[in-house]
Amino acid sequence: MASILFITPSIVAVIVFVYIFIGWTGFISFTKWNNVLPNYTLVGFRNYKNLFANMRFQIDIHNTIVFTIVFVSSCLLIGLLLAFLIDRNIKGEFFFRNIFLFPMAISFVVTGVVWHWLLNPGSIQLGSIGINQLLDKIGLGFLKTGWYTDPKIGIIAVAIAAVWQFSGYTMALYLAGLRSIPMELREAAAIDGANQFQIFRYIILPFLRPITFGAIIILGHISLKIFDLVVAMTGPGPGFSTDVPALFMYDTTFRGNHFSQGASIAIILLLMVSLLIIPYLIYTSRKEART
Repeated sequence: MASILFITPSIVAVIVFVYIFIGWTGFISFTKWNNVLPNYTLVGFRNYKNLFANMRFQIDIHNTIVFTIVFVSSCLLIGLLLAFLIDRNIKGEFFFRNIFLFPMAISFVVTGVVWHWLLNPGSIQLGSIGINQLLDKIGLGFLKTGWYTDPKIGIIAVAIAAVWQFSGYTMALYLAGLRSIPMELREAAAIDGANQFQIFRYIILPFLRPITFGAIIILGHISLKIFDLVVAMTGPGPGFSTDVPALFMYDTTFRGNHFSQGASIAIILLLMVSLLIIPYLIYTSRKEART
């Protein structure tokens, strides 16, 4: 009874501030509330139909897909490479590990401000700045681009900043996985004649599969609801080239007072994140049941 009394406030808070609010948001998404004053007239799925016909939302979905692919794949590859390098017992391992993890201590807002300057394309009057200036200095000026001001690669520029911040976190996950692999397995495989590639393919990768799965879930969930990095770094960008659904929801709800459409965007974001989280929860619960 004492244990139940201790956890009751937390249970009530979660029910009220999570599940009831989710239900309320879902209800608002089916209403005609498109002004400051509430309007609870039910309109069915009309808000969702109008949303998917909205060109800005279509661009946002495309940007989210591109951002997720670039962000998740780059973090996994860079994180795995850094973990392998550090796992080779290099000198100064503690120093390098902290250097790679340091960006995790910075908020997305700070990252956005810094990378806004680094990827600034410059102007005719001021010349090149940031990365473009560095490319000029090392004789690679032909690689200069408009970065986030270029509608073709604007969202990729935002993904670069996100990769810088989270590749070290992915490295830490992989490094923990590598350190958990018994050395006896690698040594036995080497004695049996396996080369480094075969050891990596048949021993290391299977052990790292749960780490990779968990990293994809965490990074994918971050990419789907990205907001503060985009706000601090670029905003919607030219032609909504760096716009994302969360930013569209903010503009629609709190600047345009279209609460029903904003609620429908929020529900779609919830469903998108659920497509990642629910399979992961099912997988972990089944794994725990087997053990």
